[in-house]
Amino acid sequence: MSGMRPATTETAGPADGPLTAVGAIKAAETVLEEVLDAELRRAGEVDPVFARDVAGRVGAFLRRGGKRLRTAFAWCGWRAAGGSGDTTAVLRVGAALELVQACALMHDDVMDDSPRRRGAPALHVDLARMHRAARMSGSPESFATAAAVLAGDLALAWADDVLTETALASPHGPRLYDEWRAMRSEMVAGQYRDLHAQAAGASGLDEAVTIATLKSALYTVERPLALGASLAGAGEDDLDALRSAGRCAGLAFQLRDDLLGAFGDPAVTGKPVGDDLRTRKLTYLLAVGLRRAGDAGDEEASAALAAGAAPRSDDTVERMRTALERTGARSVVESRIAELAADSVRHFGRTRADVTVRREFALLVERASGVVLADLTEQGDRTQEGDRTEEGDRSEGGG
Repeated sequence: MSGMRPATTETAGPADGPLTAVGAIKAAETVLEEVLDAELRRAGEVDPVFARDVAGRVGAFLRRGGKRLRTAFAWCGWRAAGGSGDTTAVLRVGAALELVQACALMHDDVMDDSPRRRGAPALHVDLARMHRAARMSGSPESFATAAAVLAGDLALAWADDVLTETALASPHGPRLYDEWRAMRSEMVAGQYRDLHAQAAGASGLDEAVTIATLKSALYTVERPLALGASLAGAGEDDLDALRSAGRCAGLAFQLRDDLLGAFGDPAVTGKPVGDDLRTRKLTYLLAVGLRRAGDAGDEEASAALAAGAAPRSDDTVERMRTALERTGARSVVESRIAELAADSVRHFGRTRADVTVRREFALLVERASGVVLADLTEQGDRTQEGDRTEEGDRSEGGG
C-alpha cells in the first residue's frame, strides 16, 4: 500500500454544494498529484535508476493531462445513485481510473507502435531515445518496448493500490472491488481481441462491436459510472440504468475515436492520423465500410479495405479513406454515434439524478461523442416523469 494522504472534504468541496463534474475533475487532479508524489518518493527509496527512468516517466505522462472523462463519469454515477457529502472516496476512484488509463495507453502505444501520445513522443519512443543518448548496448527498440510494458504495469499497480485502499475504507468496498476486478479483465480481453482480429484479418461487424465494447466502452464510461454508483450503495434499478447509459456513451466515444483515427487532425487529437488504417485495425468504421462495399458490389472499395499486408503506404491509406467516404461508412458511423449519445442520455434519465447532474452528464456525453445534445436533458426529464407515470398506471391497473 502506498500510505498516501487522501484528499480532504475541505479540498474537494461538498457534493451537494459547489462541486460539479468539472470541479470533481479538478479535485481529483489534486488527489492524483498526492498519489504521484507519494509513489515517486517510494520509488526513489526502492531504487534511484528505476525512479528516474520508469516511475518518473509514468508521473510525467499522467501530468501531461488527458480528458479525465472517467473521473467525471464516476462522479456522475455517484451522484445519480444518491451520493452526497464527503467526496474523498469518489475522488480517489477517479485518481485510480486515471492511473489505469495511463497503463492502457502505454501498452496500447507499444502494441500499435504509435509514435505520439498527448502531443508528445509515446513512452516507448522516449525510452528508445534515452537508450540511444546514453549509448547503451543492444536494440533501443527492444529495450524501450520492455521498459514501456513495465511502466504500464507500474501505473496499474498504483491504480490497484489506490482502489484497494478506498475499498477497504468504504462500507460498499466489496461491490466497488467487484466492479474494478471485472473492468481490468475486460480491458485485457479487449486488447487481446483487438490483436487477434488484426492477426486473423477479421472484418465482421459483430466482432468490431465486441472489441469496441470490451476495449473501450466498458472501462471508459460503463464501469466508471458503476464504480461511482457502488460507492453510494446504488440499487439495481439505478445500476441497470447507468450500465445502459454507460454502454451507449462508451460505444459512441469509441466510434468517434475511430473516425478521428481515420479523418482527424493530429494537432487536435495529439496522435497521428491514419494509424488504424495503416495497420488495418478492425474498427466499426472499417467493418461498416466493408459490408456496404460488398452490398453495393463496389469491388474497388472492397479491395481497398480488405485484409492484406501491413503497415500500409500513405497512398493505400488514402484509398481506404476514399472508400470509407464513397461507401457512406463515415456517414453511417456519424449517425450511429448520434443515436448512441441520445440513448445514453435517455437511459441516464431513469436514475434518481437531479436535473443538474443529468445536464452535466449530457455535457460529458457531448464531449465524449462530439454530438450536440442541447435539448436531450429536457427529454430526459420527460422520460423520467413518463417512467413514473407509467409505473403509477401499472400499479393502479392491479398488475
